[in-house]
Amino acid sequence: MNRLFKALGLLTLALCFSASANQQTVGDYVIHYQALGSTFLTPAIAKAYGLQRSNYTGIVNISVLHAKEKDSPGVPVEITGIAKNLLDSSINLKFREIREGKAVYYIAEVPYRSDETIHFQIGIKHGRQLNTTLKFKQNFFTD
Repeated sequence: MNRLFKALGLLTLALCFSASANQQTVGDYVIHYQALGSTFLTPAIAKAYGLQRSNYTGIVNISVLHAKEKDSPGVPVEITGIAKNLLDSSINLKFREIREGKAVYYIAEVPYRSDETIHFQIGIKHGRQLNTTLKFKQNFFTD
């Protein structure tokens, strides 16, 4: 089981730092964010984290790091989110905090239909130093 957690952590880091991952700098913090179809996760990883692996379920992954620290550990934050489709139907995202060693990140599931664009509004707060709303969109497709 411990290997599964490490594997998801490595997957998370790979997604956060890959060319396709997105980031936004706010003050002294860098927010990494990614939304992808849950079928990108292996069945073992999805099971280990209690995630639904489906052609119609996406995973939102958020991590916050200190911008000025090389090898920054993850920053624990308060996080809330809403996902809206083009018909303006909204879903409250339920983020779960995952801690693996120094890594801290947050994942939530979001349902979608094939070829659907989801707009995300993610509220991120860390004491008085960080209080921002991250906005992005992701197109989801079924396999």
